[in-house]
Amino acid sequence: MSFDQQYVWYASFGSNMNRDRFLCYIRGGSPAGSTRVEVGCRDASLPVAESFFTIPYPLYFAKEAAGWQSMGVAFIGLNQNPVNPTISKKYLITAEQFVDVVKQENNGIDFHLDLSEVKKAGSKVFRHSWYGNLVYLGEEQGYPIFTFTAPWDITETYTRKPSTAYLSTIVNGAKEHYTDEDIFTYFINKPGIKGEYSTEELFDIISNKGDSPC
Repeated sequence: MSFDQQYVWYASFGSNMNRDRFLCYIRGGSPAGSTRVEVGCRDASLPVAESFFTIPYPLYFAKEAAGWQSMGVAFIGLNQNPVNPTISKKYLITAEQFVDVVKQENNGIDFHLDLSEVKKAGSKVFRHSWYGNLVYLGEEQGYPIFTFTAPWDITETYTRKPSTAYLSTIVNGAKEHYTDEDIFTYFINKPGIKGEYSTEELFDIISNKGDSPC
């Protein structure tokens, strides 16, 4: 398979694992369960490829996102932990689209982004914000894989329970590849989930698809 060299993989681990929700960032729109309306990318072309991927950093939920009922959202830690990886859905999109997605995740702020610098350094903090830390995760099919998270680690913040709508959006994306049992085992001990959702509540979220996210 041959693609333009300006394509990059975006590895999502939060609500963007749900393809329909992610397309709100590409085409614009508001995902179900969120009060926020995304502006979309300058280039609204669909991803040219997508697949599941494992990120060797741990997942946790923190902060209070106004668009998701002022409850927690997903982040990955800054220290690799191969025995506690994060499941991800990655999309092959243009570098321009990736920059536009990052801008939308940072409240539309304009900034200069050199992905070659991120690749060389392994990570780069371009803004001290929730998703102001770009992380390089290797390559696949000759294209670099990037994601973004906070510039602080879990020990530097507080965990926070995610809303049912937010968690359901992630779950519904994961269901494309994983069984309900896999998803339950994955989430049950995650910081922000453990002790916040009962076994029964988590089972209920996983067993019900809910509404389309966009």
